[in-house]
Amino acid sequence: MRLISGILIGIAIVIIFIFFIAGTTNVSADAPGQLETRVMTRVKYWRIGGKDLSNPEPETAVIRSEGAEHFQHHCQICHGLDGQGTGVPLVNKMSPPVANLASPRVQAYSDGQLKWIIENGIRSTGMPGWKGTLDELEANLAAARASLP
Repeated sequence: MRLISGILIGIAIVIIFIFFIAGTTNVSADAPGQLETRVMTRVKYWRIGGKDLSNPEPETAVIRSEGAEHFQHHCQICHGLDGQGTGVPLVNKMSPPVANLASPRVQAYSDGQLKWIIENGIRSTGMPGWKGTLDELEANLAAARASLP
């Protein structure tokens, strides 16, 4: 029984490897293949927590203004001032791509999910965790700004 299991696992690994190579047209570090981009994009969405968290900051003009200021200091380099992934040219080569904050998927996130992403980052992407760098208020403000279209 162990021999059969080992053989099946080996065959599965070979099939996955062949599928990965076949789906990757370019193996250079500058341009991720289509399969890599699809897989990493899916992994990114699975990892997001914080669905039941809420943002304790009220939505006011002052909070939006302060959130925009924090966004410009910490987020716009990758996400761009428009939030659509139009930051420095390097972001075009990231896999998965930098999130377009105006996309319907990101706009559907709760403030708690956005805060979770800002604090924890998303492993295997370019999104760093800011916990320990931003204080609680700054994370709330950045989440509030990211949730605006």
